[in-house]
Amino acid sequence: MDFGFTTAAYVVAAVLFILSLGGLSGQESAKRAVWYGIVGMALAVFATLIGPGSGLWILSILLVVAGGAIGFVVAKRVQMTEMPQLVAAMHSLVGLAAVFVGFNAHIELVRVLAMDEAAKETLKGFAALVAKKDAVEIGILKVELFLGIFIGAVTFTGSVIAYGKLAGKVTSAATKLPGGHVLNAAAAIISVICLFWYANTGGFFPLALMTVMALFIGYHLIMGIGGADMPVVVSMLNSYSGWAAAAIGFSLGNDLLIVVGALVGSSGAILSYIMCKAMNRSFISVILGGFGGSAGPAMEVEGEQKPIDVDGVAQALKEADSVIIIPGYGMAVAQAQQNVAELTRKLRAAGKEVRFAIHPVAGRLPGHMNVLLAEAKVPYDIVLEMEEINDDFPDTDVAIVIGSNDIVNPAAQEDPNSPIAGMPVLECWKAKQVFVSKRGQGTGYSGIENPLFYKDNTRMYYGDAKDSIGNLLPKID
Repeated sequence: MDFGFTTAAYVVAAVLFILSLGGLSGQESAKRAVWYGIVGMALAVFATLIGPGSGLWILSILLVVAGGAIGFVVAKRVQMTEMPQLVAAMHSLVGLAAVFVGFNAHIELVRVLAMDEAAKETLKGFAALVAKKDAVEIGILKVELFLGIFIGAVTFTGSVIAYGKLAGKVTSAATKLPGGHVLNAAAAIISVICLFWYANTGGFFPLALMTVMALFIGYHLIMGIGGADMPVVVSMLNSYSGWAAAAIGFSLGNDLLIVVGALVGSSGAILSYIMCKAMNRSFISVILGGFGGSAGPAMEVEGEQKPIDVDGVAQALKEADSVIIIPGYGMAVAQAQQNVAELTRKLRAAGKEVRFAIHPVAGRLPGHMNVLLAEAKVPYDIVLEMEEINDDFPDTDVAIVIGSNDIVNPAAQEDPNSPIAGMPVLECWKAKQVFVSKRGQGTGYSGIENPLFYKDNTRMYYGDAKDSIGNLLPKID
């Protein structure tokens, strides 16, 4: 098979990936966009396997089939509540692959440079590309594979820690070793020194030392980021994995890998920036591992949480004309989206205006709540973003908060010492009545106390969200 077919296939695959990325921006087009991505990836893999310079294609096919089977089984077993940690785990594999490919490229580079010209003529694949490079191009290749390994190593350990935080296996609190950011800076400086060292010598030791430093940076950066910022971390690691893939694409001379890596890297970076803006966070401080923080002790919350039973909530909903539902991670954990959708249908059938308010960082993954509501067939036109609906709370009879904490926390506006001070939040406390569906009196994933739960117009509807909302359904005519 000649280069013409491979190049054409890569172009088509790249177009499909672009269409896929564009389609994922809307709920209506997301399913079609996923199929664009699947077809594009299948075409890219097929073209690579049969393209010029490919070897051991039988082994490659076996590995693709084995990997696909494992992915299928994992995807079938993973619940929607576990999607954030699954995404983090996938990012870690991308980073680890970049490290392995980078070291393999280094080994091939050393092997080819040690050959005589006659032996170089018999080479195929990546080794043949290396053999054709002059001294300047070899220097550029060293930088490319060095950067690929560096970004991949940061992505790997960072994603592993993100997985641990999201899965509850690692503390969600921001944690730094003694020395804090000085350690990160020192590791970064050592890595830069290793870059010049490797570029001049091509030795294995500076590459290995840099990898150790990069693994530490990834670990320490993400450990230093608190639970409230984890949605940003997930999208940021997505960006890192894309840039790692792009760097390795340059090393291998694979144009499609460069394009895909750049698409993933740039889209992840843009999403991270948008989310930081939505949280009033500094993009630079987040990607550097949580610079800044609260200026002092948080304001003490006075009063007590006032519970309400199912009959009280049902009566208030019957008397209400307008209802806004605010879903959060607690809804995902309880898998309550189907019951929430049924409650919505019943209230709308009774002539109530029902809408959903979605905060940009609700849940632990960008778009987490939108996916759950779409799965439950909640109409798209009543699912509104924060800036579209926030001004409507003063005219709303009932606001129902389902498993949310930080995104409805008035401390963001009232307490300058709060860890989320300045973060835009859904101002649900301005509604006439607020019902909070919550399992208990805890502070939630990020560990931040919420004054909303103590306000005079707030009542706590305790219990598992799926059961609590389910108990409401028979009482709504």
